[in-house]
This record gives sequence, C-alpha cells and structure tokens, in this order.
Amino acid sequence: MKKIALLVFAFLVFGGLSLAAAKTITGTVSDSHCGVKHATASEAAAHCVEHCVSSGNSSYVLVSNGKVYQLDAQDKFKGLGGKTVTVKGTVKGDSITVTSVAEKTS
Repeated sequence: MKKIALLVFAFLVFGGLSLAAAKTITGTVSDSHCGVKHATASEAAAHCVEHCVSSGNSSYVLVSNGKVYQLDAQDKFKGLGGKTVTVKGTVKGDSITVTSVAEKTS
C-alpha cells in the first residue's frame, strides 16, 4: 500500500511540474550576438539576424518582454529572424525546448 501511495504521489508531483512548464510565448526572433537590440520586429532586424546566424557567428534567440530565451530547435527559426513569432514549448530558466513556432500576423 505504501508503494502505491508513493507512486501516486510521485506521478502527481512530476506530472504537475511538466504541465506547469509548458508555455506559449510571443516575441521577436533575434540572434545571440545582438539579443535585445532586435526586440522590435523590422526589416533591418531581419537582415541583421539572418546574416549573423547564417555566417555562423551566433544562434537564434527569442526576445520577449525584455528577456532573452535560448532556443534548442534552431532549424525551426530559419527565415524568421527579426519577425514576431509565437513559440510553444517547455521553458526552463532562460531556455525553451521548442515544440512549435509560427510567425505572428498582425
């Protein structure tokens, strides 16, 4: 009986933690070199971000409400530099394990 109670408790605790960490965050795709410099979407930001990432000097990051998030799925952000996006994934500190990303229209 103790084992069952412990198993149920562990399931509830860890299951609750995993659900709490899944989020949807809207922000601007920037690069790790410039960070919050590209917090606002623009054509100039798009050109700069894509240039820096394609040259291998930096990686894509998400800037949301002044916070810079590291992104694990770099391939999902190709072509989205300098644009406003909605990212779904698991947030842990300043990193996001991305499950999906979509460009935000208007």
